[in-house]
Amino acid sequence: MVEHAERFICYFAPWTLDGSVEICKLRFSIMATLANPIEDPLQEFEYPQREAAFFYGLFLRGHSAEELRKDIQVPAMVLAKWDKETVREPQLRPLLERIVQYRQHVLAIFENLICHDAATQKLQ
Repeated sequence: MVEHAERFICYFAPWTLDGSVEICKLRFSIMATLANPIEDPLQEFEYPQREAAFFYGLFLRGHSAEELRKDIQVPAMVLAKWDKETVREPQLRPLLERIVQYRQHVLAIFENLICHDAATQKLQ
């Protein structure tokens, strides 16, 4: 499987973006669409504001705040499962703790956005 992926990484696609088999002027590498394996996995946790803004956008489009809160939070059942996993693989604990902290931060930002929105609505 790895050998198969390596062939695609170095391959330059001679097709146009719409899928036709013509040779196009601008070639693109399939690697451009793959995740960077060198990147730090914790880098995804640097911007909780982005994820909170995403959920706030869903709220503005009519999704229930309570349902969105449930989507943001890590459910207790998942926390229990992760706790059991860290007994077998203790090296996972820092990553899982970071995920929980991140989700709590996203939830706090989301709550702040909703409260600010409610306060703004009352002023008008």
